[in-house]
Amino acid sequence: MCLGRPALARAREFLLVAAYILLPALVLACCYTNKHGHMMVYATMTTRFFVFLLLGVCSAGHLLMAADGPPVWAYGTSPEAAAGAPPKGAPDTSIKHLADSQGAFTKAQIGDRFAPADWYPGDHPVMPEIISHGRKPEVWACGLCHYPNGKGRPENAGVAGYSAPYFIEQMRKFREGERSSADKRKNNTNVMIAIAKAMTDDEIKAAADYYAAMKWTPWIKVVETKTAPKTYTNVGMYLPLEGNEKEAIGERIIETPVDAEETEGLRNPRSGFIAYAPIGSVKKGEALVTGNHGKSVACGVCHGSDLKGLGPVPGLAGRSPSYLVRQMYDMQQGTRHGNWTELMKPAVNGLSSEDLLNIAAYLASRTP
Repeated sequence: MCLGRPALARAREFLLVAAYILLPALVLACCYTNKHGHMMVYATMTTRFFVFLLLGVCSAGHLLMAADGPPVWAYGTSPEAAAGAPPKGAPDTSIKHLADSQGAFTKAQIGDRFAPADWYPGDHPVMPEIISHGRKPEVWACGLCHYPNGKGRPENAGVAGYSAPYFIEQMRKFREGERSSADKRKNNTNVMIAIAKAMTDDEIKAAADYYAAMKWTPWIKVVETKTAPKTYTNVGMYLPLEGNEKEAIGERIIETPVDAEETEGLRNPRSGFIAYAPIGSVKKGEALVTGNHGKSVACGVCHGSDLKGLGPVPGLAGRSPSYLVRQMYDMQQGTRHGNWTELMKPAVNGLSSEDLLNIAAYLASRTP
């Protein structure tokens, strides 16, 4: 028999809650105070049996969490979703244009790793060389994946508005092997690690200062729904299939471009995303984020009451839900480390996959 994800989640939560409630109660029941006023523990063979049994239940709960596996929807690594991509046609060599842009580029120029198209130079400060061109052969231009305006896409990260110290720290973690993906199929994380290792300290600082100077602004619209567009994945990003067919949303958030061609084909840095989320997920996430659910500390304690960041601690409001879930799951699984991560672990370790989804839906829905 194979349990589905909802059944696994329910079993895991039942085991963990039962164990964490009953174990302390059992220990207290075995305590007494001796004539000197010292607390003592008396444990019969039966008591010891139940203590070890409950410890085993705790372990089983965490094993179920591991057996549940990574939330594939957040990593975009489903082989089935990738296999659903429509067949590629002949290379398109025509010149492309975007509204309100004087740019004119072919698709090859748009996706050039060392000189990607900059459609709207007036939308951002003058780019350092590392952003606009990178450094051959190992360091891709940051603007290719994260865009010149730092908005990024669901399969990577929006980096605009992160403080320079936080940005530099994360690059250092990539370099030192302390930040990787819990889903080893997510190849662009490995690309990021290789780029970070090849960058100089001065290049990292230039990129950090550049993106830190820009504010994070609305980029994602959260839509609660029972159904979402049928999609396929291309390098980790969900794109709608032709025909406007729908499918049940299930326990997922499906983040797709507002305009697939402008995002995937033309890399338009002004064209944002829609995040389709299960009905009720935003409200459930609010209870978790504000600490009114009893599972975790309120996020605003460290990330600011408005969730827009506090000092070097990054903002969460309006960020990609796929990215947020990946980071929380990576922390749970121990593939993301660091001083700030150690502070985060107690906050995320007791959260289920459904909790992570709900938290991300709420955070993404907030105005940055």
